[in-house]
Amino acid sequence: MGSADAIVVGGGHNGLVAAAYLAKAGLQVVVLERRPIVGGACVTEEIHPGFHVSTLAYVCGLLRPEIKADLDLASFGLEERAYDPALFHPFPDRRYLLYRTDLATNQKEIARFSKADAEALPRYEKFWEGFGEMLEPTLLAPPVPLADLASFVTTPEAEDFLRRILFMSIADLLDEYFESEEVKASLATSAVAGTMAGPETPGTAFVLGHHTLGDIGGKKGAWGWPRGGMGAISDSIARSARHHGAVIRTGAEVRRVLVREGRAVGVELADGNRIESQVVLSNADPKRTFLRLVEKEHLPPEFIRAIERIRFESSSFKLNLALRELPDFAAIPGRSLQPHHQAIIDLAPSIDYLEKAYDDAKRGRPSQEPFLEFVLQSANDPTVAPPGMHTLTISAKFAPFDLKAGSWDTEAERFAERILDVLEQYAPNIRKAIVARQWRTPLDMEREYGLTRGDVFHGAILPHQMFSFRPVPGWSSYRTPIRGLYLCGAGAHPGGGVIGAPGHNAAMAVLEDWPQLRGTPSQVSRT
Repeated sequence: MGSADAIVVGGGHNGLVAAAYLAKAGLQVVVLERRPIVGGACVTEEIHPGFHVSTLAYVCGLLRPEIKADLDLASFGLEERAYDPALFHPFPDRRYLLYRTDLATNQKEIARFSKADAEALPRYEKFWEGFGEMLEPTLLAPPVPLADLASFVTTPEAEDFLRRILFMSIADLLDEYFESEEVKASLATSAVAGTMAGPETPGTAFVLGHHTLGDIGGKKGAWGWPRGGMGAISDSIARSARHHGAVIRTGAEVRRVLVREGRAVGVELADGNRIESQVVLSNADPKRTFLRLVEKEHLPPEFIRAIERIRFESSSFKLNLALRELPDFAAIPGRSLQPHHQAIIDLAPSIDYLEKAYDDAKRGRPSQEPFLEFVLQSANDPTVAPPGMHTLTISAKFAPFDLKAGSWDTEAERFAERILDVLEQYAPNIRKAIVARQWRTPLDMEREYGLTRGDVFHGAILPHQMFSFRPVPGWSSYRTPIRGLYLCGAGAHPGGGVIGAPGHNAAMAVLEDWPQLRGTPSQVSRT
């Protein structure tokens, strides 16, 4: 039996952030990761010799700049660049929108579809700037209770702003600014990314807002790519944690959190070994943490019922491709590298298209015509593919966890073919360009990556599960009903995405409590 001051269950990026901060503060920290590599859903993996893809998470930007600075991630190998162009959105009629990172260029693009919409764009962007000004100060601190948030609403204008953010669908919000269906579709996609909801679902305006909180090199709202793929983020955090003394063990599955007299005193591994500690931080999602790793007898029944009611729902199917050539888009022909290949690429011609894709999924069917978002990491970062070849990683929406007919073990290939059918309508050479392919279904995400019901966000990021409601009302401060057990993953405030904030905030809660928790490690019960 070993011992440590703190054990972190799960080596996803949030768990690694927590470990790095605690180790930097002088605690003896052990990270236990079930898989052979760290990173959780933020990993780079080889799908074919020489082809490395960001298997699940595929774009960066949300990781808080304060965390990058505190942990000196640049010196541990992290290189991030903002996408420019930012977004390529082609349409079936061969028209397209190619967004850059400056307002004037984007207005010119939009004016090709609607001059009125081009004039409306600055007002729309100003709205989201206000969202960032309101939300960013809350990210690296315990969540603000909704009552306190409402207390800041002192004018009709502020009240209307809060109404839009919390209660409106992205479809309704966009209708207030724009007239072009193509423009609205191009601006709506982030509102349904990673969330089982259609653009007409109330609360999806907030989901889009969550995705506007990116910051790369001071570029607000930017999305980008890390050199080496998304695993480079996790690897840099792991190097920082090790530098400060943390021990990171892979291939170490935690079977249960050990509790004695209402306090977490360590963990038991799948091989039967035990490690004792003063505190345990779980980077697993709330359902896995409290319904599987902790025995129910240690938790209040009402807390268990609240955890059971958290909405967990997959929405994405990942299809990763190794390519011998770039996609040749009908909208901008050519298989040589061009700026649009270096952007995030969305395929969804209208709001109605997005809503119909969601309609299929909510009835237990993978979308007949899925919304596709993808990136060609190799177009910006040649280190991830052999010379002259490329990687493409597609996040296809919507893919429900529970299927009305069949199972993901039998339906995955059929859905992968449907994804390629859609992509082929825009880039006819795609099938002949494929060297190898790999998919990750919602069921794979649960079985292989430990994501309950394939939910990459550890619970929907709709407003009713955010702020002081996350993970459940009354328990939003990273602490749990078990003394010394903390939640440090995306199921805690401020939610999902490769943001790092839950890990940071949980570590701060531990350090705040540490004077009362430290001492001789408790003797772990062997019963």
